[in-house]
Amino acid sequence: MSSKRTGTPVEILLVEDNPGDARLAREALKDSKLINNLSHVADGEEAMDFLRREGKYADAPRPDLILLDLNLPKKDGREVLAEIKIDENLKRIPVVILTVSSAEEDIFRTYNLHANCYITKPIDLNQFMKVVHSIEDFWLSIVKLPNGVH
Repeated sequence: MSSKRTGTPVEILLVEDNPGDARLAREALKDSKLINNLSHVADGEEAMDFLRREGKYADAPRPDLILLDLNLPKKDGREVLAEIKIDENLKRIPVVILTVSSAEEDIFRTYNLHANCYITKPIDLNQFMKVVHSIEDFWLSIVKLPNGVH
């Protein structure tokens, strides 16, 4: 992504209904080497409104990366992932599943829906922080994304 070289903040959308996990992710990203803006929504319907810039999210930034929990109110993460990946305007945004579930069924199903990766949230605070830093390092520093993701 060329945005890192120009100093433009990297836009991250966190879709997470657990306030504690959302706070931890925000703290981990605040210590980042990269300038980033973290937007947070707490349910699947809000996530789709944000991504489609509808309603109160009309001026929402387009995310460079989506961190998506599976177990969400209103519309679960699997539904959100399916909608993202069939939408021509959204499907190239990387989606990292970040969830407590380690069920094989969830892993297979989300990869079949074209998730970019699946990570089980660690219970331990330090491990959770390491996971968020690793996601950031990999997806925002190492991976080359196609033009047009923005």
